[in-house]
Amino acid sequence: MAVVRTEDMPLRSSEDVVLARQMARKWAVELGFTLVDQTKIVTAASELARNMIVHGGGGKLTIDSLNDGNRRGLRLVFQDEGPGIADVALALKDGYSTGTGLGLGLGGSKRLANEFEIHSYPGEGTRVAFTRWRG
Repeated sequence: MAVVRTEDMPLRSSEDVVLARQMARKWAVELGFTLVDQTKIVTAASELARNMIVHGGGGKLTIDSLNDGNRRGLRLVFQDEGPGIADVALALKDGYSTGTGLGLGLGGSKRLANEFEIHSYPGEGTRVAFTRWRG
């Protein structure tokens, strides 16, 4: 798998969530994703960016355009240096929330992905990689 193009953006405030959504949509359109896939990508970008700002104190989004043979993909990597997630399995369960939300963000984002990785360690931050392949 090769990274063809990459771009970083800081995520610090709720306004940055909107910018992350816009950037994800722009890249998905440029890569030829269907409207349904664009919506899945943008929804995940919104949820994961908001989680990073609310629970991780902000961080960075990296967007990668991917080539893997004939496959084209888009990877969104969210990285923060916040408090981390004590129990990742619990955090991925629908209905679990440490805030006022519905507790659908992480698990819902995972269901929208073709590939989803989360690494989190208390006191060290969290890294979430969301990948969607075209077609």
